Amino acid sequence: MMPLLPSDDLWRDRNYRRLWLSILIGSFGGQLSSMALSLMSAIMLGATPMQLGFLGAFWIAPFIFLSLPLGVWLDRVRKLPVYIAGEIVMVATLASITLAWSLGYLGMSYLYGVSFVTGCISVISGTAAQIVLTQVVPRERLVEAHARNGLATSSAGIAGPGAAGMLIKLIGAPFALLANAMFMMVGVLLLRGIHVDEQPAAKKEVSFWRDLKEGVRFVLETPLLRSLALVVGAWQICQGAAMVVQVLFATRTLLLSEYQYGLCFSAAGIGTILASMTGHRLSRRIGPGPCFIAGIAISSIGWLQLAWAPTDAWGVVSFVAMLLCFSAGTVLIFSNMLALRQSITPPSMLARMTSTMRLMTLLPAGVGGLLGGYIGESFGLRAAIAFGGLGAVALAVFVWRFSLIRRVDDMPKNGV
Repeated sequence: MMPLLPSDDLWRDRNYRRLWLSILIGSFGGQLSSMALSLMSAIMLGATPMQLGFLGAFWIAPFIFLSLPLGVWLDRVRKLPVYIAGEIVMVATLASITLAWSLGYLGMSYLYGVSFVTGCISVISGTAAQIVLTQVVPRERLVEAHARNGLATSSAGIAGPGAAGMLIKLIGAPFALLANAMFMMVGVLLLRGIHVDEQPAAKKEVSFWRDLKEGVRFVLETPLLRSLALVVGAWQICQGAAMVVQVLFATRTLLLSEYQYGLCFSAAGIGTILASMTGHRLSRRIGPGPCFIAGIAISSIGWLQLAWAPTDAWGVVSFVAMLLCFSAGTVLIFSNMLALRQSITPPSMLARMTSTMRLMTLLPAGVGGLLGGYIGESFGLRAAIAFGGLGAVALAVFVWRFSLIRRVDDMPKNGV
């Protein structure tokens, strides 16, 4: 297969192949663990919409406390070892759920703790992972790399949920999580085989607070970064409100079993596949800015049609359509946003920029989850989904008419 590839194809790069395979395995693991935790909360523990909102909030909380100081620290250390260590801790955390269940300690309080720990891992390891990609792939090819990484995620999105649903139904969510932890260790071994030439800048005079402020100031004073952070943050409120109640809507309104729930997500993986395969070409054709806005609009369509869906077989079709729109829209939003922000940031500022952007874009998701939990518990699950859809429509229209993002028709080189 390799001789048939163009000489400059990313697949020819050994480091990128290993990184891509680790992302593929991690995506399979993420599908299984996310589904197991959702079903465990909704079915085994009978969680309320508000409790699911708190579960998401505990995952977001570490971003508040760790994001900014982490960026300063990461700019001074090698990123790949941090990435690998985070994946190892994630494996241990998922395995601990099985132990807690076997000892009779599993409850929502324990899952809140797991959510907080995995949030910490996401802050640290997730930020390092985004920077590792820029060390493996040339900056002018970041949109392509993010799209191919999305292909790994989408492949897992098609095969993973159905397999996860079946595995959860056969052996139960706790043991499925243990099997997943063992599987994810393969991804860790792949990451250990990656070689990057990284020499962190050694500073004679270290001023933690000066460096932290410098990173925040860089984001706030760069118009494109500032606009992307505000828009993605607003979208996260919408998606947090709509998606926090999805497992309850599927299992309590549509009465789907664990296996049926997994199959719905498998079908929805098609949306990620299509967006990943065509997203970078669409971005080159219409520009990364308009492509980013299209992702917001597509996700809003999915939530709006589900809010008024029937509870029969057509309701299941509507649920799958929502997942299709959400997955495709998410790929278009984040592949363009990540590539844009990485392309205009100097290497010495990447970690601080990434951590600041992640704080500004993910913190609103916790607010959205709590808001969706409150709306779902007070006014019904459909109301929370409709809130997310209407908010995303309004956001897409506003950004198209008034934001500079619409005018970004090519990948910038030296900032905006």
